[in-house]
Amino acid sequence: MQKGKSYSIELGGRTLTVDIGRVAAQANGAAFMHYGDTTVLSTATSSDKPREGIDFFPLSVEFEEKMYSVGEIPGGFNKREGKASENAVLTSRVIDRPMRPLFPKDYRNDVTLNNLVMSVDPACRPEIVAMLGSAIATSISDIPFDGPCAMTQIGLVDGEFIVNPSQAQWDEGDLQLTVASTAEKVIMIEAGAKEIKEDKMIEAIYKAHEINLTLIDFIKKIMAAEGKEKSTYESAAVPEELFAALKELIPAEEMEEAVFTDQKQVREENIAKLTERIEAAWAEDEEKAEWLELLSEAMYQYEKKTVRKMILQDHKRPDGRKIDEIRPLAAEIDLIPRVHGSAMFTRGQTQICTVTTLAPLSEVQKVEGLDKNITEKRYIHQYNFPSYSVGETKPSRGPGRREIGHGALAERALRPMIPSKEDFPYAIRCVSETFESNGSTSQASVCASTLSLMAAGVPIKKPVAGISCGLVTGDSDDDYLVLTDIQGLEDFFGDMDFKVAGTHDGITAIQMDIKIHGLTRPIVEEAIARTKQAREYILTNVMEPCIAEPRPEISPYAPKIVQIMIDPQKIGDVVGQRGKTINEIIARTGTKIDIEDDGSISVSSNDKNAIDSAINMIQMITTEFEAGQILTGTVVSIKEFGAFIEFAPGKEGMVHISKIAKRRINHVEDVLTLGDKVTVVCLGKDKMGRLSFSMKDVKRGPYESA
Repeated sequence: MQKGKSYSIELGGRTLTVDIGRVAAQANGAAFMHYGDTTVLSTATSSDKPREGIDFFPLSVEFEEKMYSVGEIPGGFNKREGKASENAVLTSRVIDRPMRPLFPKDYRNDVTLNNLVMSVDPACRPEIVAMLGSAIATSISDIPFDGPCAMTQIGLVDGEFIVNPSQAQWDEGDLQLTVASTAEKVIMIEAGAKEIKEDKMIEAIYKAHEINLTLIDFIKKIMAAEGKEKSTYESAAVPEELFAALKELIPAEEMEEAVFTDQKQVREENIAKLTERIEAAWAEDEEKAEWLELLSEAMYQYEKKTVRKMILQDHKRPDGRKIDEIRPLAAEIDLIPRVHGSAMFTRGQTQICTVTTLAPLSEVQKVEGLDKNITEKRYIHQYNFPSYSVGETKPSRGPGRREIGHGALAERALRPMIPSKEDFPYAIRCVSETFESNGSTSQASVCASTLSLMAAGVPIKKPVAGISCGLVTGDSDDDYLVLTDIQGLEDFFGDMDFKVAGTHDGITAIQMDIKIHGLTRPIVEEAIARTKQAREYILTNVMEPCIAEPRPEISPYAPKIVQIMIDPQKIGDVVGQRGKTINEIIARTGTKIDIEDDGSISVSSNDKNAIDSAINMIQMITTEFEAGQILTGTVVSIKEFGAFIEFAPGKEGMVHISKIAKRRINHVEDVLTLGDKVTVVCLGKDKMGRLSFSMKDVKRGPYESA
């Protein structure tokens, strides 16, 4: 057995230990990570050469959640882990985003970063361990990588920052912030927050950055002792002589004219015509014909350089907007009939329609994962990105990682504003359909969903808006330009996509992606300030004039839900043996009934009378009747000595034969038959502990029959 070497550092009050050379020796790089009792094996592997015809960097990041890590067997028939959970997908994306820009831009070999979660200590979240493990494994491997990088998570509990918080602190705190850094700059920010002020958020970001710098020094020591020499690779860079030949046929002025339009389709058509001209010219030249397979990449690079030069040097955006100008905005609600809530938000050529559906609490999403504290989701946000939204054609294969990530970002932005189930006892699902896409559809989803929720009558605490800023950098840290509301072209060719969502009062979500080796603090501060200004404008001038506050009533097509509280010790009486009682109530009233362990009961139906009937039955079952109370019930059994009256499913009392009528009767059947509706007065409990009733002592008469 290989012993390997161990390296340790104190991190957030706990010891992080990295074993190198102990396991997975055949991977290009492997780090066996231990943080408290959390154990993650992180590996980095790469192919020897690129696949034939590959024109992008094929990086794959995996976060494998094993149920044995929390001492459980997976559910389902196979008792085996299935497809990656939403949490696993989101964690993989958080690892991918800061690391991808640090690989060489001309690198095309397949790279896989795998993180196997083998043990989970709730005090040490496996996500942060995997993030650090991937960075270490890649840094010490022979895979070309311009690292190291490090990541830290920050929570906020009772106004205090917590470094790498426990799972409980992460779930319950006011901030969920993940920051990745190189030795010089911040390279990734991901946050969910409960209306954190901008200056507080910046403080948290740079607290994480300081810790990252300490971790990077730690990783450098491991690299010095364990790092492999970086391998050479087959470069996919476009030859300079090809660029020179390209520019001879297409002067810079002509390329600028081709890209200078606010219509994506027009721009794509212009570029296609230029490409066809080059193809025709080079096809007739034997020496240049071999360049044709690189022409697509060359045109991309030429277009990119042109757009960046126009923005950075000329302050000229492709659609003619000012640097801080937002595209034309529009908002409307109720465009889809019969759904519980709908809204459409349009920003330039980005258009999102969100539909809200309300349902009983029994419809919450069940969650199986490593965090045992989260077993269900009451608010669900899903995002779809069909090919027609960008003018393409391809079959729908269900949501990919991008769709899951965008839906989660919008969900994170809105979650702090969702009312509690005590105030609004509904499961809530928002589905954002992308009708048209040209930049930052995720933030348009935030806006459309806010409008849709308010139109549906969901009493959200405050409206939320989102916007994205971009960046173009030059040759120095001081040579840059921040762009408000980037469209697709500026995202593709720019250096940053900085998305921020929030209310008038603070930030609820951040997601920052970059394509360069980090951002300086002035850039981060300017981007956060720009997004605040933009979202204030969107809220005040577009969203609030469309719908200023949630409607006081939900849609007539949504189920009505009434919530009551009972003594938790009475839950068994309501449920009955093997569910007999509650099923009887449901069958009689046609309602849906959800019972929580704390005694809260939600009754739902489109028929208010049915809800009232079900609630009346539940209250009858759970009430401790006292002598003198009058109620109505049904004769369900007749004996020689009296009749049994059912006044709610599973709840009965007896009327003795002597208490049926004021006159003497010889047989119960002389007065009563099965199914009769009668009014009785409670006499208390008899010697056997059963409720005893009288018909003859009811003031309105000896008995009443329905």
